[in-house]
Amino acid sequence: MGSLLRHRLISEIGSCSCSYLFVITSLLALSFFKSIFAQSSLCRSSCGYIPIKYPFGIDDGCGSPYYRHMFVCSESGKLELRTPSGRYPIRSISYSDFHILLSDPFMWNCEDGDNFRPTRQFSLDTSTPFSLSSQNEYLFFNCSEEDVLIEPKPSFCERFPERCDSSCDSASYLCRHLPDCPAALGGSSSCCSYYPKATESLRLMLQYCASYTSVHWKTVGAAPPYDQIPEYGIRIDFDIPVTTRCLQCQDNSRGGGTCGFDTGTQSFLCLCEEGNVTTFCSDHGSSGYSAKGRRQQFPSLL
Repeated sequence: MGSLLRHRLISEIGSCSCSYLFVITSLLALSFFKSIFAQSSLCRSSCGYIPIKYPFGIDDGCGSPYYRHMFVCSESGKLELRTPSGRYPIRSISYSDFHILLSDPFMWNCEDGDNFRPTRQFSLDTSTPFSLSSQNEYLFFNCSEEDVLIEPKPSFCERFPERCDSSCDSASYLCRHLPDCPAALGGSSSCCSYYPKATESLRLMLQYCASYTSVHWKTVGAAPPYDQIPEYGIRIDFDIPVTTRCLQCQDNSRGGGTCGFDTGTQSFLCLCEEGNVTTFCSDHGSSGYSAKGRRQQFPSLL
């Protein structure tokens, strides 16, 4: 009897162990195939009214890996850019002129007038292909004259601020004609324009000034010298990492895929309706990820 009970007990324990192992293995496999299959669906092409094109993506595995995790599309359809200093609403993206226009809610605006709210410095990750545009002009308000060199500059500096010295221009055109609200500042407030050549310069300026704002020169369809108008916002320039494989992937004659990447290895993938490949959608003989979610062997990538 004792031997029989021991045999049944060992059998039940073995059966439970096998069932437990089967459940764990199934869950791991399901998680793996789900992550692979997720890349087979096409990427979202817009967020709200803003189109999303290569090199950007709001879904992981879409676009270029150089811009991975930098864009957020909220449930309300608002597109934001992630930077070390926070998340900022995107007003527009130009894929022909390679720039993004941001809004910074912490910067001074016309409604503030002489009420200078606490601000924080805008910053970019220097390891990314983003850069602050030279078309930005920064206006600083109520700066300490003991700590900041404030003096009028020649008109030459209004168009080429990066070629001038480090003083803050008290005779700036934009200070005298604040966009949309030229009379927003009272007589007790001061304004000067400064083009910081480095992030550290901007940080130091904010230590000695009450607030600041960014104005960029927007190009409009008019004849010079009226071809540009000032507009509040931060212009960010970007690069497009163009590769032959991405151009082939996007080619409509070769299936019209979407450029993306493997979320594990960050290697190039062409995202197609029927699955993901390493070349282009109509290349049915290519190795890659099948539409059924099975991960196949990749050839060597150059």
